[in-house]
Amino acid sequence: MSRLFVAIGDSFTEGVGDWEPRLPNGVRGWADRVAKQLSKEDPQWRYANLGIRSRRLDRIIEEQIEPALAMNPDVISFYAGGNDILEFRKDLDKVLADYRAAVDRLAASGAQILLFTGFDIPVHPMLAPFKRRNWKFNDCVRELAAQYGDTVTLVDYWQWDVYADRRMWDVDKLHMNRAGHRYMAIRILELLGANHQLVFEPFADARRIGFIQATRRDVEWLRQWVLPMFGRRLRGVTLGDELAPRWPQPIYPAQGMKKLHRKRSRHKIANLTAPPAP
Repeated sequence: MSRLFVAIGDSFTEGVGDWEPRLPNGVRGWADRVAKQLSKEDPQWRYANLGIRSRRLDRIIEEQIEPALAMNPDVISFYAGGNDILEFRKDLDKVLADYRAAVDRLAASGAQILLFTGFDIPVHPMLAPFKRRNWKFNDCVRELAAQYGDTVTLVDYWQWDVYADRRMWDVDKLHMNRAGHRYMAIRILELLGANHQLVFEPFADARRIGFIQATRRDVEWLRQWVLPMFGRRLRGVTLGDELAPRWPQPIYPAQGMKKLHRKRSRHKIANLTAPPAP
């Protein structure tokens, strides 16, 4: 009997930072890795991923929740609100109220719900005020997990010290890199009680860098990532505006995700190049 895992959310769910050009939107991510391992244990597992980078909570609620529930999933992962936390003009109390209502809707489906805290990322002092908003968001997530008991599985990765290592993060310092996504997949599979074949090798001791080199890195990071991010917010555009969900319909990961993506891409090209019907 087939079972279904549906992932909804923003860049965290889409897989940004775990770059893979042979998969949809050029990324893999922890959710693909979880789905693949579930399918190795049982090839009847199906998987859909509706996450799109830069999505705010309101659009995730509007665009993803009902399509996800219409698939009648057994497991739903829900990560949303991170982009709202980074906008001071967003009323955080309103964001949290909308988040609670979304979790209520998901939990009413009877599926197992995965909720996530946000990691307390070491950031430049310029971004420190956002940390307090993140702490308040995390408190809300934990309260909901306690409220719903066995219906909700809490992925409390705020508590996982391994993410304090900068080698778990992509160059933008906001998204996990391949190692970070792999470790996340391992921990989620463990929380689900699923067998898996993933391995995470501990890092060697980090190489220390001097003050001048660290300052240069911070300046370059601000120039390449932080300022463009806030510039996009001021213009009202996002990196996900031209993207579609990676796996909008359930697939069988056991059939090979890269193979399925190639087949889907060929089908799309064939439709674009086909002559119009008479």
